[in-house]
Amino acid sequence: MRRYPQIYQQSIEQPEQFWAEQAKRIPWMMPPKTIMTYDDQQHARWFADGEMNLCHAALDYHVDQGRGEQAAIFWDSPVTQTQQTITYRQLLERVAAFAGGLQQLGVEKGDRVVIYMPMIPEAVVAMYACARLGAIHSVVFGGFAPHELAARIEDAAPKVVVAASCGIEGSKVVAYKPIIDEALALSPHRPDACIIKVRAECDVEFNEREYDWETLVSQATPAECVPVKGTDPLYVLYTSGTTGKPKGIVRDTAGYAVALAYSMEAIYALAPGDVFFTASDVGWVVGHSYIVYGPLLHGCSTVLYEGKPVKTPDAGSFWRLIEKYNVTSFFSAPTAFRAIKKEDPDAQWLAKYDISSLKHLYVAGERLDPPTYHWLDDLLDVPVIDHWWQTETGWPIAANLPGIEPMPTKAGSATVPVPGFNVQVLNRDGEQAAPMEQGSVVIKQPMPPGCLTGVWGDPKRFHSAYMAAFPGYYLTGDGGFFDEQGYLFIMGRTDDVINVAGHRLSTGEMEEVVGGHPSVAECAVIGVHDDLKGQLPVGLVIPKDGYTEGEEALEAALIARVREQIGPVACFKQVIVVDRLPKTRSGKILRKLLRNLADGQEVGIPSTIDDPTSVDDVHRAMCDHRIGRANETPPHA
Repeated sequence: MRRYPQIYQQSIEQPEQFWAEQAKRIPWMMPPKTIMTYDDQQHARWFADGEMNLCHAALDYHVDQGRGEQAAIFWDSPVTQTQQTITYRQLLERVAAFAGGLQQLGVEKGDRVVIYMPMIPEAVVAMYACARLGAIHSVVFGGFAPHELAARIEDAAPKVVVAASCGIEGSKVVAYKPIIDEALALSPHRPDACIIKVRAECDVEFNEREYDWETLVSQATPAECVPVKGTDPLYVLYTSGTTGKPKGIVRDTAGYAVALAYSMEAIYALAPGDVFFTASDVGWVVGHSYIVYGPLLHGCSTVLYEGKPVKTPDAGSFWRLIEKYNVTSFFSAPTAFRAIKKEDPDAQWLAKYDISSLKHLYVAGERLDPPTYHWLDDLLDVPVIDHWWQTETGWPIAANLPGIEPMPTKAGSATVPVPGFNVQVLNRDGEQAAPMEQGSVVIKQPMPPGCLTGVWGDPKRFHSAYMAAFPGYYLTGDGGFFDEQGYLFIMGRTDDVINVAGHRLSTGEMEEVVGGHPSVAECAVIGVHDDLKGQLPVGLVIPKDGYTEGEEALEAALIARVREQIGPVACFKQVIVVDRLPKTRSGKILRKLLRNLADGQEVGIPSTIDDPTSVDDVHRAMCDHRIGRANETPPHA
């Protein structure tokens, strides 16, 4: 019998036995006797009576086992022209010292710490220092605007905020201190302290209750690891929901550690001592799982890259890093490779570097479109592996599994479900869809270790958002199908959360910002296809009667407004002023119809529409503005 079906079947039919075996991959302070339990809403909880500390498992343990002088982090920052190798022993010393600094400020087990930092080693140190104390960290991507940072501070109620003085975007220095000051002024919650790592590129003036990173660490006594229960939270990571309120995904400690340790071998085919390069950001789940925690739990070296796939300084940046650090497995988002392909379609930069150390290339964060897959597959002599997962799951749901059994790849498919994930496709009636029939992709409970255990401060939202649609199943929010060979194809979101360059963003939240402009009467924000970024948001706006400032002025104001309140990560750059929007008789805007128009698809006019001529009007406006593919097909069939 083939290995994968056998292992997968065991993981689904005997989950406790399967995960008890995988739990042996990590060092426990007290091994669990109870592998799986259920909470009061019948959601699985893993290793509840076990005790561990994730910082101990990733750092102290490996130093004790003789890996102290091995590189833990290769930091490469072309934007500051800095490179640094940090060994496991050095990282442990820095983490213990900073944990002591946090302890000195009163941070204890269960307290929250918000981290607002760019891709510098101190970000990793801060995350591990929180884990060392049993504190719960919440990392906020450095590109987020004050309004977004304030919302997360309000929700997490941190005791301390940890930040850098700036981030660097290409050649531009982005000062963080003014953003933090504004966010703290906006948030009703006031942390006890703010610690700032001052970078050479941007100095700061310290106010009351603000501390310099270096000074704090120099005066601190190194902290020891605090044992935590397996189900104690490790971090809260915010993701966009379909409402404006951020949704704090809660991740447990032991289940996450076991899942990551398993995935490093089964999915990423890595051995201790190998080098893993994940081109992401510590503000995203990919950065948490496969820059910060997964590689070091497995005894690997991780590449921490402060740069872009292109223009820092060129389209050969990734290939340079693979050669320099002898990278074994490399992981990035499709949008990064589309940017490289755009600047270097013939891969002339690749020819300058020796990437023979590379064994596998992994792509995730959004659907890997077949043209990009084929470009990479033709270019490289290693398997190109598309895999699918979410912030909520914390690690891959479906993938090719070279660490278990390599399989033929299919363009557009994430291959097969990962052991532990009972993935099914359900039709609208909640029945299992036939092969090739599209439906809602769901995961039958129990969810495996590593997945979210709740929404911070809102247990009802956890159930209503993920578990209520199909009782007994976790709703991924994605649509897709299985083919006749059991390969899973994910076709896109089933709600109004769009995927911009791998970042999930809520169109509802953007509508709230756009609609808040005093000259806007009504609006809709939709995601349209983009060859580079996957999707881009487009705003359709009806001005209030009497508006006289002109369309260009309104468009510029709305773009600036979204940039200020959500951040440049939204890529909100297109606004169309229209007289009316297609609606049902009950007043509901037909957003799916608008998306289909923008993407050049055939559009059937629903019987519930209030005014069919509004479709033609909007279509003409989209064509005039060259939105998506709107000029490629007639507006409706």
